[in-house]
Amino acid sequence: MAKKKRIVVKIGSSLLANEEKLTLRFAFINGLLADLAALQAQGYDIILTSSGSVALGLNMIGKRPEDAGILDKQAAAACGQPLLMNAYRQVASEYDMGVAQMLVTVEDMEERCRFLNIKNTMLRLFENNILPIINENDSIATTDLKVGDNDRLSAKVAQMIEADQLIILTSVEGLYDRDPSKPGAQFIEEIEDVSEHLESTKSVSELGSGGMMTKMLAANMAQNAGVETIIAEGLIEAPVSSVLRRERRHTRCLARDKTGSPLMIWLSNRLQVSGTLVVSNAAVAAISSKERGLARNDLVSIQGEFSKGDVLHVYDEEGNEFARGLTNFSSEETILMARNPDMQVEDVIGYKTKSDIIGSENILILEDHHLQLDAPIDDAQPVISV
Repeated sequence: MAKKKRIVVKIGSSLLANEEKLTLRFAFINGLLADLAALQAQGYDIILTSSGSVALGLNMIGKRPEDAGILDKQAAAACGQPLLMNAYRQVASEYDMGVAQMLVTVEDMEERCRFLNIKNTMLRLFENNILPIINENDSIATTDLKVGDNDRLSAKVAQMIEADQLIILTSVEGLYDRDPSKPGAQFIEEIEDVSEHLESTKSVSELGSGGMMTKMLAANMAQNAGVETIIAEGLIEAPVSSVLRRERRHTRCLARDKTGSPLMIWLSNRLQVSGTLVVSNAAVAAISSKERGLARNDLVSIQGEFSKGDVLHVYDEEGNEFARGLTNFSSEETILMARNPDMQVEDVIGYKTKSDIIGSENILILEDHHLQLDAPIDDAQPVISV
């Protein structure tokens, strides 16, 4: 039996909600689900990543997008999510489709066990030909604890289920080399290296949490997981199948060959920084070549509160991120070990274990195609010098 093709479709608030009235565009939902039902019948497994709950709930709490604060948006999400899912359920029933809701937080996507549990749920829904509709749990998300945008969430989901394609539907045809309203703007049909196009992508829509920049970041995450990304206009007939058949203009971000294990791919695509380590320049070469893990004697400074099993970002002394890895210790234990390098690990932290802060088997060395993250500047979590 041939393996089913898997696609993740992401739609934003600007497609789902009328910008002035903040009401649902039922015609769009009807056209979208008709298209997805046809693709399911052709043998596709599909996940829909859907924004819209905040935009739809703002009317109920008497707010506009431009003057809504974080608490307003949380309340609006709680009001809007039932409206959104009810609309999906009603329309899907016309096409004999089953739908399921999954709300996630950044912690769900960044903690390895939760990540795998979400994946297993999605695979079981596929077995029953049910369309999972996934969104960030905006009613509890804050500016500090959130996936950040559903573009990147959709890329994490695509990585999770080993999708063939990520299709991001938006209000424009795709990517231009500059603001498309400027003279001489050129449409870009195909991208191999996303990093070359980041500077031209900094506009933000009124209803959405990000513009083309977040779509490029999502495309980079998908590329590193071996997933092709398509960015295309959504307000059009058969919005998904028409780009799959290449019947209209769109931007295609090519996938890279999968070279890493699922764990390494997961490490490469981070949504949030749990903590950072700065190591001496003298240790960088040995760690980068996987000759050994990251030892306590390598540490120059530590920032952030983290737990055993969190993903840490590793920098050299010039501030260049060169690795990410799963820590064997909490931040408190790491500080104690780094400040007592001559003591046995068991004597410092009270139990016997491996001495490496991050083992070589759990380190990803970043390559040119990985977008590096700047070290966070957080006065609430000062840098601890070793």
